[in-house]
Amino acid sequence: MAVRLRLTRVGSKKNPIYRVVVADSRSPRDGKFIEIVGRYNPQTDPSTIELDQAKIQEWIGKGAQPSGAVAKLIKIAAKGEAQPEEAPAG
Repeated sequence: MAVRLRLTRVGSKKNPIYRVVVADSRSPRDGKFIEIVGRYNPQTDPSTIELDQAKIQEWIGKGAQPSGAVAKLIKIAAKGEAQPEEAPAG
């Protein structure tokens, strides 16, 4: 079974919200999945990316391949976590 990390669309018409899921590559985009490992909301400013990095690394270690979009989200989320929080002025 070829397993992929990919996005499935949830949300209403013209209001896309995506789940990052582990799924068989042969299943439909919004069909059956194995596990939810995060979510992505492009509607907020800035976009909301919530990923369970431990689960993602576990699945990649088992041989799951991330799609192009998910690979970009993983890279962006890793950069966001690496930046230190700024202390409030005052």
